[in-house]
Amino acid sequence: MRLSFLGFCLAIALAIASPARATGMPVDVALVLAVDVSGSVDDYEAYQQRQGYLEAIRHPAVMRAILDGQHGRIALSYVEWAGADYQWTVIDWTLIDGPEAAQKFAAILEARPNNRSMWTGIGAAIDHCVAMLERSPYDGVRRVIDISGDGPSNRGRPAEFARDDAVAKGIIVNGLPILNDRPQPFGSPTPRELNLDRYYEESVIGGPGAFIVVAESFDDFRIAVLQKLIREIAALPGPVRVELATLGD
Repeated sequence: MRLSFLGFCLAIALAIASPARATGMPVDVALVLAVDVSGSVDDYEAYQQRQGYLEAIRHPAVMRAILDGQHGRIALSYVEWAGADYQWTVIDWTLIDGPEAAQKFAAILEARPNNRSMWTGIGAAIDHCVAMLERSPYDGVRRVIDISGDGPSNRGRPAEFARDDAVAKGIIVNGLPILNDRPQPFGSPTPRELNLDRYYEESVIGGPGAFIVVAESFDDFRIAVLQKLIREIAALPGPVRVELATLGD
């Protein structure tokens, strides 16, 4: 009897120490779109980013990628982030299983105001997205964080530490660095001068098949995010750095 009681106590202790992932409806990918809204992103740039995601979510090629998956559905959420203490879940986990669901998600996103704050905390943004994936009501065959931004982390936990912890949990982190020569606050170096694409390769992305798609400017962002979403949803193999290409309908 004593052994049984001790075994019971041990099982409870292990369960508390190592909580199991929640299981729910299976989806091909549970994907967090994490978008930089720090001080270096002005109103024009914020508009270009939001429009890029709206058009990509509504795009027929993205819908084909979703419906062609094993389960024919994905779970999607949308986060905006800035400094270490500023992450906003703009849209929580939503099932996308057809054009109607995609259009509804896009309509909700279009109606939401943009959040803004100072500094760039990529590590904290990754940690926030990991927590979202850990509590997701959907069971993704793949779990992916999609980080887009126009600067390296300058506040909070180092991006490398957060990335490594995410990868250790089986989460893939992909990146969309935005290179541009637009004037930065306080005369800071531009993303191109900082070699932001190399920083994302070395310090942000990780996990099996992780990659970056580089937007050479905010004007290129719409093409880049469309290409990136298709690759993430369809799990297409490819290089670490995916060259930007125009996609047809």
